[in-house]
Amino acid sequence: MRFEEKLKILSQEEIWQEYCGFLDLSMEEYMSIQNRLMEEQIALWSNCPLGQRFLKGKKVTSIEEFRKAVPLTSYGDYADVLLTKQGSMLPDEPIIWIQTTWEGGRHPVKVAPYTKSMLDTYRNNVLACMILTTAREKGKFDLKAHDTFLYALAPLPYATGLFPLALNDEIEIDFLPPVKEAVQLSFSERNKLGFKMALKRDIDFFFGLGSVAYFVSLSLGEMSGGSGGGLSGLKKVSPAMLARLLKAKRICKKEGRPLMPKDLFKPKGFVVAGTDNNSYKDDLERLWGIRPMELFAGTEPSCIGTETWTKNGMYFFPDTCFYEFIPEREMEISLEDPEYQPKTYLMNEVLPGEKYELVISVLKGGAFVRYRVGDVYRCVGLENSEDGTKIPRFHYVDRIPTVIDIAGFTRVTEYSIQSAIDLSRLEIDHWVAMKEYNEEKRPRLHLYVEMSPKSLISQAISKEILREHLSVYFKYVDQDYKDLKKILGVDPLEITILKCGTFAEYQRRTDKKLRRINPSKYDVMELLQVEEAVDLWYQYRGGGSL
Repeated sequence: MRFEEKLKILSQEEIWQEYCGFLDLSMEEYMSIQNRLMEEQIALWSNCPLGQRFLKGKKVTSIEEFRKAVPLTSYGDYADVLLTKQGSMLPDEPIIWIQTTWEGGRHPVKVAPYTKSMLDTYRNNVLACMILTTAREKGKFDLKAHDTFLYALAPLPYATGLFPLALNDEIEIDFLPPVKEAVQLSFSERNKLGFKMALKRDIDFFFGLGSVAYFVSLSLGEMSGGSGGGLSGLKKVSPAMLARLLKAKRICKKEGRPLMPKDLFKPKGFVVAGTDNNSYKDDLERLWGIRPMELFAGTEPSCIGTETWTKNGMYFFPDTCFYEFIPEREMEISLEDPEYQPKTYLMNEVLPGEKYELVISVLKGGAFVRYRVGDVYRCVGLENSEDGTKIPRFHYVDRIPTVIDIAGFTRVTEYSIQSAIDLSRLEIDHWVAMKEYNEEKRPRLHLYVEMSPKSLISQAISKEILREHLSVYFKYVDQDYKDLKKILGVDPLEITILKCGTFAEYQRRTDKKLRRINPSKYDVMELLQVEEAVDLWYQYRGGGSL
């Protein structure tokens, strides 16, 4: 029975229990579901060629044996099979392949297979998210056929393209613009047409990356005629929306502020996904008059977590993946020593306040087992009296320290930065890169570089020239980087040129070598203090400040 039919014949309590009942599970009940599904997955996975490759002839019959026999994995362990889409090697037949960026400049894309059972689970959990984003209390929601949905999602083969596909199998949702039309348009064209259609139809739901949702929200004034522009096209606006628009413009003019989405629309559901959502949630709430609910989904794990109406932490769906957690200290050791196998803990073993790197085994015939997704979460509680849950909830922290993800748009690694530097032919002796946040909490990539003495003597290379060179080459090695400045509204690259000799003096004083990507902020502070000492030394020698 389609969800749309269930809305007609079942009570809200019955529908809630079917889709959101996992929130009522005890820890024991949650782990029972996890263990049962994982045992089924082990049986499927062990009997396929991919599983036999990992097991090397070993027989495993329990989850404990499985965790001992199978090492933690990364995408490189699957790449030869998945990139060539060898479905016969997998635990179950793939129905669709989803794509995303792997590592800019080195590995263009990675793909992930989805089985029918995975898609069925995805569809149910997406509906749970839709229910929860309209809820204001347990068991009460507002979702109906032909609700309008502002389209701000990347189309297939990206993971967000599954969202409208899954919904349309269950309920008629009116996407603005329609999906078939939206996928043919550029990002800017989709936004303009979507808001134009919204002025006729209103907006019931809005879903996008936090950074994209913010960019789209700020664009509303221009798309709706501007704060002081003409009102051409208003004849195509519904009478109710016309009255709302004219009233909003009078208020905005009186208050001396631009038009905001909340002046025109009253969405009942607002969802954000991706990284750096904490940088945008407060502003999005101010702009829309409703605080967005966060969910987490990825190419490999599918849709795995959602907040509730309290919007105070995400809960992981028990039927999407089997979850393991690497404690922060273990993660750090393994990043320094790739041969080290970090300890993992299960959902019933996590501790409040601790940060963990997530490890997944995709259920329902998925390909990935004990897979390091590359995401870090903090457990914020084992119970929550606000929504009556007795299972752990989490806040998304960021990507693992060796990856700099800016607003969900680009994944910068040591390789991609070094490639940009090599291609630029700038003479840089040392560098480290940090993900930082500016005064407005917007993410940025801060590159600390030390030029070679020869370069500084032979040519006066300024910070701006260096920025220009690196920006050009970052765009070349990472195709997503080109969109960042437009989406964020600020240049995502900050560059600090350090005095010659700073890195060598730092290593002499501390006997430490800085990690190139996201070293400790305290180590960077110490590096900058060393630079001050180096500068004083130059001045003492009479050479002036460099």
